[in-house]
Amino acid sequence: MTNYSIASVKSRWILDSRGNPTLETQVKTESGIMATAAVPSGASKGEYEALELRDGGKQFHGMGVTKAISNVNEIIAPRIKGMDVRDQKALDDAMIALDGTPNKSKLGANAILSVSLAASRLAAKAQNLELHTWISKLYSTREILPVPFSNVLNGGEHAGNDLSIQEFMLVPLGLKNFSTAIEAVSEVYASLKTFVTKKYGPVAKNVGDEGGVAPPMSKTSEALSALEDAIQEAGYTEGEIRLAMDAASSTFYANKKYKIDGKLISPEELFDYWKSIIKDYKIFSLEDPFEQNDFASTAKLTKATKPLQIVGDDLFVTQLARLRKGVEEGAANALLLKVNQIGTLSEAVQAGLFAIKSSYSVMVSHRSGETTDDFIADLAVGLGTGQIKTGAPARGERVSKYNRLLRIEEDTGLAYAGPSLAQKS
Repeated sequence: MTNYSIASVKSRWILDSRGNPTLETQVKTESGIMATAAVPSGASKGEYEALELRDGGKQFHGMGVTKAISNVNEIIAPRIKGMDVRDQKALDDAMIALDGTPNKSKLGANAILSVSLAASRLAAKAQNLELHTWISKLYSTREILPVPFSNVLNGGEHAGNDLSIQEFMLVPLGLKNFSTAIEAVSEVYASLKTFVTKKYGPVAKNVGDEGGVAPPMSKTSEALSALEDAIQEAGYTEGEIRLAMDAASSTFYANKKYKIDGKLISPEELFDYWKSIIKDYKIFSLEDPFEQNDFASTAKLTKATKPLQIVGDDLFVTQLARLRKGVEEGAANALLLKVNQIGTLSEAVQAGLFAIKSSYSVMVSHRSGETTDDFIADLAVGLGTGQIKTGAPARGERVSKYNRLLRIEEDTGLAYAGPSLAQKS
């Protein structure tokens, strides 16, 4: 008979995709069943994200996580020992109470999250369930394979070029299933690399944090036109692959002005700029079009550009209070769900389910500093969000999520969310 009580919790440091340390935590039941999870880290962090605890000092240039590891091993572990690993909310609530701060600054959101995710994976394993199946069962959701939003051209905080926009993405919503969608993304990515190398030289082969090419471009239109050419060159149509952007506008906002395409413009001018770009390139989705506190401008653009998907990332930071404000004001119509912005699986899912209840779409997302942990692939399937953002089809920490989704599709035969998402555009 399986014993679901937690017997031990142990954390260690591993390297993320930037060569910085992060936490990997192992949780074991009394029956000897074990599971691990690792946590990611963002580059362009929202002002209101839960606190990622770092050591400071000289080691790893201040990026060490020994304090967070100690908090897991010495404070969290004794508190949750003996708890039922299947009771996700009770586990998460216990850690939230143990921390006792609004932003998890005492123990660290990275410390708490590593335990939260490992416990969820262990609960599935102990019940002989796939993680996505357990998540669906736990939250009473319908499983579906998500449309990948693939960041194949990097700018902003993710690259060393002069593009203000952080991410330029392919959205293969017109394909018949997930595997053909990934095939299309991979082929377009290859065509894009060839195109930018011919136009900008070998330097254009360099990739950004999320695996996308980072050619020496300076204007948004350059990047979008390159994607259009690559899609056509690879033999796909606009109906099969659409374009999306993550502006991450807070990263190029200062003194009430936005710097984009080499110019300083006002929020009103940026509003007109977005309307023009959206029309010219038939954009499907736009993330964080204004800085993280400008709910009013985001609401105005959301209303003016229906049915365009406007996604809130830094705007909401996966936090229910900010999401409620967005829903009340009509700011955005989609939530970017990042588990490490809030620090527990339960709270992230609570925000996601509220978004769905409020007729907002949900896109599960990676971070720019990632590990090969593929938890978010199962999370997107299990919650049935229909959308996932996890970088280019390159670099192991990005490809691990795509490969997990390919396996899930083969094992389950689940439907692909592309056709239903296409109907919204």
